Amino acid sequence: MPAATRTTTCLVHPHQLEVQDFASYALVIDARSPHEYAEDHIPGAVNLPVVDDGEFAEVGIRHKTDRHAAYLVGVEYSLRNIADQIKPLISRYTPQDRFLVYCFRGGKRSRLWADNLRTIGFDVDVLAGGWKNYRRWVRAGLEVLPRALGWRVLCGPTGCGKTRLLHALRDAGEQVLELEGLAHHRGSLLGDLPGDAQPTQKLFDSALLDEMRRLDVSRTVWVEAESKKIGNLQLPDALCEAMHRSPTVNIETPMAERVRLWREDYPHFAADPRAMVRKLEPLKPLVGKEMLAHWMSLAAEGRIDELFESVMTRHYDPCYVRSTGRNYGPKPDASRLELASLGPEGLAAATERLISADAR
Repeated sequence: MPAATRTTTCLVHPHQLEVQDFASYALVIDARSPHEYAEDHIPGAVNLPVVDDGEFAEVGIRHKTDRHAAYLVGVEYSLRNIADQIKPLISRYTPQDRFLVYCFRGGKRSRLWADNLRTIGFDVDVLAGGWKNYRRWVRAGLEVLPRALGWRVLCGPTGCGKTRLLHALRDAGEQVLELEGLAHHRGSLLGDLPGDAQPTQKLFDSALLDEMRRLDVSRTVWVEAESKKIGNLQLPDALCEAMHRSPTVNIETPMAERVRLWREDYPHFAADPRAMVRKLEPLKPLVGKEMLAHWMSLAAEGRIDELFESVMTRHYDPCYVRSTGRNYGPKPDASRLELASLGPEGLAAATERLISADAR
């Protein structure tokens, strides 16, 4: 399958297909238990488990000593759970709609859903090899697709407005891959988002591949420079390598604007600066206990702007210089962008300059 394209589904057995295209289906059903679905699933799939987590565990325990009894209770639970979904969900669809069903390996749980749906009159495909085959496909795609896309990397220290610039580029019709948005994390020790947990690694991989498959290989893709990890999530090696080889734009933003961005993007730290400093305690070997004590003093006195500026200049900026030099180094095709303002007008003007320069 060519990178970055969605092909037609390829039937390999009656009602069995290779992992390729999911967008053509009216409904994709994940027949696995809720905990399996939560770990990872095909983007857009709806979890309609034939057995819930408790029932799944019960059937598994019985299967160890009495396979017949396990299948008996498993089918009983399955038929009841499937019946519960017929009226509220399945009845919304017409016989012209086509469904895809999958479970862990494309076995019994998929067949239970597929057989009942076919009895009703729907066309149903079962994913060959189930989620395990899908997972192999995801890993392979993450190795191939990043190398087929044309990246342009926004570099710059913490708070310089890279993410805001990505949003402005997207609003202007440009192709953007926002890795921190997919990871639900802004990177670094301070990057976790209150009330918004990161996905599992496998679910992140699925979302990342799904996003990249939507991109046009003939057009530039703008992305923010990232380290190997965003929070607890690992970026694919192929993506990191492709970004490191790509042209960069080095963004320079006045400190006053960077501090204002932190106030706007990290209001929880502006409201509780002591909590922010406590999150920075693992940096003691790097910045020293005296610097941590100074930051805590600024936090206690409510000197928020001074605290933000000091954290950036004494820790994040030196880290950025080291990381960028190591991963991107001096590039003959690097360009420089002065971002004097992070307000809408300043971002719009910067976006126009970037698009114009990229078109040349």
